[in-house]
Amino acid sequence: MQAENKKSNIKTLSFGCRLNALESENIKHMLAPVIDTAIVVNTCAVTAEAERQSGQSVRKLSRENPNAPIFITGCAATRNPDLFYKIPNAMVIANRDKMRLGAYIDALNCAPCHFDTPRIDHFYHQTPRLSKQFIQVQNGCNHACTYCITRVLRGHSESFAYSDILRNTCNATNNGFGEIVLTGIDIASYARDGMLISDICANLLRDVPGLRRLRLSSMDPASPEIFKIIELIHRDNRMMPHIHLSMQSGSDEILRQMGRRHNSETIRKIVNFAGSDITFSWDIICGFPGETDANFRETMDLVAATRPIKIHAFPFSPRPSTVAANMPNQVARHIAKQRVKTISEAADKIRNAFMQSQIGKTTQVLVEENNIARTPDDISVRIDGAHIPGRTICNVKLTKILNQDFIGIII
Repeated sequence: MQAENKKSNIKTLSFGCRLNALESENIKHMLAPVIDTAIVVNTCAVTAEAERQSGQSVRKLSRENPNAPIFITGCAATRNPDLFYKIPNAMVIANRDKMRLGAYIDALNCAPCHFDTPRIDHFYHQTPRLSKQFIQVQNGCNHACTYCITRVLRGHSESFAYSDILRNTCNATNNGFGEIVLTGIDIASYARDGMLISDICANLLRDVPGLRRLRLSSMDPASPEIFKIIELIHRDNRMMPHIHLSMQSGSDEILRQMGRRHNSETIRKIVNFAGSDITFSWDIICGFPGETDANFRETMDLVAATRPIKIHAFPFSPRPSTVAANMPNQVARHIAKQRVKTISEAADKIRNAFMQSQIGKTTQVLVEENNIARTPDDISVRIDGAHIPGRTICNVKLTKILNQDFIGIII
């Protein structure tokens, strides 16, 4: 083990979801009292490309920092540790051990190379100064979507105690964060001590006076909790009126093949219940095995009917050890990529129409940096005028649109 009580120099690099970035920061704080110099890379395996990028980055970090211990954790390191074992000065920490300090100390003590004078020579990845604080409420997943490797690598669903969530939220607001984002692998499945995710939200709004904006990272459309969340949004304007749905497809046939628990009618009911004051964004997989042109048109028809203002679309990536990887009728990559382009362009048009409808209105924004802020609907605003400190929450009049951003002035 390296010397204790030194000023730590621990760098983190995260791939994939916001949860990875949050966990990396928690790992950094955990290691700092006992390890003075290290690089932590939190990898992603949601697609083959994410896994490839993780491996490429670790190899580059190893070449540029031969005297620095590099801890590799996350889903790619758990799924494919052989990708990293042969990289000099890299040590693999599986997901199950990523928040256990002893795993890092044991790995360092058993490393084939010694780090008597550890040093980071080149690290160009800047950690952005967050304007909002992400707080983990849950980990893992109990569902069986046929395409998903994350549920295998993260394990069964585990809901965290409300007392811990409350403490972390209070600490964040005391440190100047006015907006909190609750995150996890499947937060819609939260269930502990008689509480569900809607109860967590309602209790935080009640118990934390300094909490001015509360947002959820993503919701499974199959969860009845969505309707309770929508009711909470209608009752309390501190609950942000934007919901991200892990949709994956708008075709009932493809959703069944994916092992999803919702259908297109579920989405119509959610959107109708929400009304015009709540917006939605989606995740969509294009080119899932067996997805025909007709299936894709069904997804596009649902887009037109329910009008999500943003879609994160990506081509299907077969993951080893998943059912979908071996399904027949795999869709050609170029077709999947064209569908990504088509649905993304449709969402951009819907987003632009929504933004046009907001011009001249006043809305509350959260300032991030360089006078860039986010609306409650999670749309970027460039604020004209004098510099405004990050994490400021203020009212802005939306005056026009430039590219895909609002332009606004302080009111």
